[in-house]
Order: sequence, then structure tokens, then C-alpha cells
Amino acid sequence: MSAFSSIPRFARKMVKSKRFWGILVVLMFIYFNNSSLFIKPQAGDPLLLAHRGLAQTFDTTNLTNETCTAKQMYTPEHPYLENTISSMQAAFEAGADIVEFDVQLTRDGKFAVFHDWKLDCRTNGSGTTRDYSLEELKALDIGYGYTADGGKTYPFRGKGLGLMPSLDEVLTAFPDRSFLIHIKSNDPKEGRLLGNRLATLPAERLDLLTVYGGDKPIAALHDMLPGLRTMSRESLKSTLLSYMAVGWTGFVPDACKQTQLHIPEKIAPYLWGWPNRFLKRMEQAGTRVVIVGGSGDFSRGFDTTEDIDRLPSGFAGIIWTNRIDRIAPLIKQRTPSSTPYTSINF
Repeated sequence: MSAFSSIPRFARKMVKSKRFWGILVVLMFIYFNNSSLFIKPQAGDPLLLAHRGLAQTFDTTNLTNETCTAKQMYTPEHPYLENTISSMQAAFEAGADIVEFDVQLTRDGKFAVFHDWKLDCRTNGSGTTRDYSLEELKALDIGYGYTADGGKTYPFRGKGLGLMPSLDEVLTAFPDRSFLIHIKSNDPKEGRLLGNRLATLPAERLDLLTVYGGDKPIAALHDMLPGLRTMSRESLKSTLLSYMAVGWTGFVPDACKQTQLHIPEKIAPYLWGWPNRFLKRMEQAGTRVVIVGGSGDFSRGFDTTEDIDRLPSGFAGIIWTNRIDRIAPLIKQRTPSSTPYTSINF
């Protein structure tokens, strides 16, 4: 009796079926066309994105959109406050390639660099940023509300006077640095006003900037400056859905081109070609890929050794971190070819 005849009858029929071989060929194509086993990782080191610069960190337990994170700050390890010129400078010196900062519209139509649209949490002011002119906002103490012991002490009170910068001041202070700008509202007016400001910049400067935020302001901004990298929840959803539909073929849809993708690490393994083929495809499409921690909620980043250990071997995309001071040295240790970082003395 031949080996073939020992195979169950239904299996013999399946092997003889053209449909079976057709399906097998398609599955083999999908596998080999999307496996990273057959492609080298991108050359170079990963880029580091410092969220809010070098900032004070806080307990992320039970966070909501209304949580005042300044009230649950961890014991300070450095003197910097988020979204300030000094915190951005410290982040770049620590090894950041990109710094993320937030913008808020003021009463006089300018952009202040500040995380919250309300002032009560971090400052000695009240109301919203839109209630104040830029000059009035700069007179506030942005370190007023920070406490690590439930309000017994306020280590930054009195030290944040005049530290809230404007968008113009940040762009002037760092003319050749890369930034991720966050529009914190869903007001299309903010997208248009920011577009008016960024439109005055030369193309080579715009290439160093990416803007993300609410669907409406990002849509308005993209209409004004289609060459600028932008991202919103809606654009990210559209991009990923279109890629998941056809990415298995190796084709990159137009929605994936010249944009930025923030990929939660829990979703990343389900993307066609992750990591190496996916990163190469996006690089060729002019798109930046930023990996963020967990499921991507509340700006979780790669902030510890254990976090870095979860990254794919040879990952050369952009890593989101809330602790650039900790992560940059770890990345340097793992990539000996890296350009030495400047140490910071606290």
C-alpha cells in the first residue's frame, strides 16, 4: 500500500483540489510577503520622542480626562516642568530626537505652550487659556499646583513664574529641531490659525514638524498644508483600516503616505509586515511610525528597562517616552554606534 493511499479519503480529495492549492499559494504569498524573517531591520538607531520634554511624571492609576496629574506627581528627580523651553532643551541634551509639546489658544489669538485648557490644576490662575492674553498667561506660576505628598508641600511653587512659552518662542529657540505639536481641542479654528502661522515657515522647517490632535482642527490644517505630516484619531483609524485591507499585498494606500502613525504596542503585531517590512513600507511612503506603550491610552510610553525589552529586536522606528533621561542611556547601551548623548547634571 502506497503512502498516499494511507491518507484519509477526504484529505486525498483536498490535495487533488485546485482550490486547495490556490489557497495554499495565496497563504504562502501572504506569509513570505509580510514576514520580517526575510528582510533586514532598517539601518540606524531608533529615534526617541520625549513627551512634553523632560517632565515631572505621575501616578497613572485610575486616570481620567479630568484628573489633575500635578496633584499626583511622583517625588521630583529633576527641576524641569513640562512644556517649557528649559525642559525641551534638557530633553534634547538627554538624547531626544523629537520633542512633543501642547498648544492652547489665547484670548488674543496666539498659541501658548501649555498642556491643560484649564488653568486651575497647575497654575495660580483660574478659568481657561482662552480667557487670558498671552502676556497675562506668561505672568502665571505654572509650577504652583505640583505636589507629591497630597498637598503638604509644593516644591515648584514660585519657580514657574514666566515659564509658559509661546509657540513662536519655541520655534525660535530651536530653529533646527524636530517637534510634534499637539492641538488639544477639537476646534477647527485652531487648525486654521496654526496653519496660518506654520505657512510662514520654509519647507525645510516644516519637514521637521508634525501636528496631531482633534479631528476637526487637523482636517482644517491638512487642507491648508497638505504636505505637512498630521495625525488625528480619525486619520489614524482610516489609515490603519485601509492598510489592513490591502497591506498584505505589499501595496501602501494613499492614506498611509506622508503622515504619522502612533501605533500602540498591543496592536502593532497585527499589522501586515510588522515590524521590519511595515517600517520599510512606511518609510518609503514618507510616514513616521511612533510606537507607544500598552493600548495607547493616556500617552503611555516606554519608560523603563522592562518596557524597552518588549520592543522588537532591531526596532528602528520612533519610541515614545515620558522618561527621556532614563531611556536614552538604555538605548545607547544597546546600540553602541549611537552618537553620544550629553549628560544632564541635576
